[in-house]
Amino acid sequence: MKDISPIQRKIIQYKKQGLRLFATSSFQSHSIPLLHIISETDKSIPIYYLNTGYLFPETIAFKDELSKKLGLQFIALESSIPKSQQKDANGQLFFTSDPDYCCYLNKTQPMEPILKSTDVWINGIRADQNANRAGMKEEELTPQGAMRYHPMLSWTSKDIFDYRKQFDLPPHPLEAKGYLSIGCEPCTRKLLPSEDERSARWFGMNKVECGLHTDLIKK
Repeated sequence: MKDISPIQRKIIQYKKQGLRLFATSSFQSHSIPLLHIISETDKSIPIYYLNTGYLFPETIAFKDELSKKLGLQFIALESSIPKSQQKDANGQLFFTSDPDYCCYLNKTQPMEPILKSTDVWINGIRADQNANRAGMKEEELTPQGAMRYHPMLSWTSKDIFDYRKQFDLPPHPLEAKGYLSIGCEPCTRKLLPSEDERSARWFGMNKVECGLHTDLIKK
């Protein structure tokens, strides 16, 4: 079992320095340990989530369940562009014709004002999730000047499982149906045997990241 006290000490240290902290979550099963750690450390830290308009109904229901269980308040971030206007010249929604731009409108762009007005972004990426994340450090800067803090970077899938088991943390309701990496409904499918957990996202689109962990990190 991972020792969570270094994470708690780091969060407390940031707070003592007067830094403005926030966290983000996608409410996937592997996201729950970080939310639990934050709830045990400082429930006043804002937790944002990206309400793209394409989330699974199960994800929204799970968010409400976690809010009650952990005593955390989750704050929605949404695109300023209505879904009816998120279409290309042929009238196709961007998630079908330009998924990168769809992610920019619904994920990256809504995050930018938060990063300009805060100091530390706590997020739960892990190095074992893909090659891009494997190259990251525990602390990185964003283009907006805020710091990214990756407390779960060295955690493995087994660490996540063990932590959830120890604290009796619920899985995302779609996990039992074969969904292990869950994002927007149109761009998520069930995981096939022998695939890594990110393979079920943007299947067939030559895409493995939405932009939050590529565009919002200082090169």
